[in-house]
Amino acid sequence: MFSLVIPVYKNEANVPRLLAALVALAPTLPEALEVVFVVDGSPDQSHALLARALPDLPFAAQLLAHSRNFGSFAAIRSGLQAARGERFGVMAADLQEPPELMAAFDQALLRDEADVVIGTRRSRADGAVSQWSSRLFWALYRRWVAAEMPEGGVDVFGCNRAFRDQLLALEESRSSLIALIFWLGFRRQLVAYDRQARQEGVSAWTLRKKIDYMLDSVFAFTDAPIRALTHLGVCGCGLALLVGLAVLVARLTGQIEVPGYTATMLAVLFFGSLNLLGLGIVGTYAWRAYENTKARPLAIVARRQANGAAAASARESAGPQS
Repeated sequence: MFSLVIPVYKNEANVPRLLAALVALAPTLPEALEVVFVVDGSPDQSHALLARALPDLPFAAQLLAHSRNFGSFAAIRSGLQAARGERFGVMAADLQEPPELMAAFDQALLRDEADVVIGTRRSRADGAVSQWSSRLFWALYRRWVAAEMPEGGVDVFGCNRAFRDQLLALEESRSSLIALIFWLGFRRQLVAYDRQARQEGVSAWTLRKKIDYMLDSVFAFTDAPIRALTHLGVCGCGLALLVGLAVLVARLTGQIEVPGYTATMLAVLFFGSLNLLGLGIVGTYAWRAYENTKARPLAIVARRQANGAAAASARESAGPQS
């Protein structure tokens, strides 16, 4: 069975079109479809509409409701935990990602070509400002944080059970689910698609949520800001030494006549740079402590295989089973 997880928040207007698309998708899959709707504290009638439609859907379906709005990543986690299939897909309820993409994910997973299949945007029908800001963020993210991240970022993915279990084992409250997908590794396959324009309603992806997502995606996966601060402090100390020598020479040769100017300049330059260096060093220790509190595994076994002799030895060491 292929389980499709759909987080729902302020999607009342497009619920009928979503259900029609899912009904059309089900027969195209090689095995049974299960859909897990997760209503993430939506203030509209999304839950009521889905609850009324649930008994008549021609495929297995679950409807979960969060007690309040926890965010789309939390909704995805809840859906993956409840899903009962062997293969899983995640897509948004606004249908900006074509449902046919899920069929492509399922085919790749069924053929065991990959453990996780990721949709990459070939084009997107969004505003110019949104497209420009997205390209800038992901370009910087690929340069400084995750080089394997696709150029346009990731909105949808599919995975097998082994990958799903490892992803759910990473219980981090302030993190990025998408970045964790790349941190986990495993065999990956990319599927390109064209992102559609939103037809109903207004996106709930506000500027505040985008900023929170940006901060979580950066600070949970790299110490680049701390390293930049340390490098800036080292360079600043070197520059302060050179400028300080120049100021001292100017004072000794009589080019600076203002009383106290030399001492003030030397103190500001040296201790300012030393302060940056100290913050970088303290931040490095803080980052290492933070890394330990995340409790991510030191290594992950993606696949395990043994020959007949090893399997027989394992059974003997386990002893008789009751």
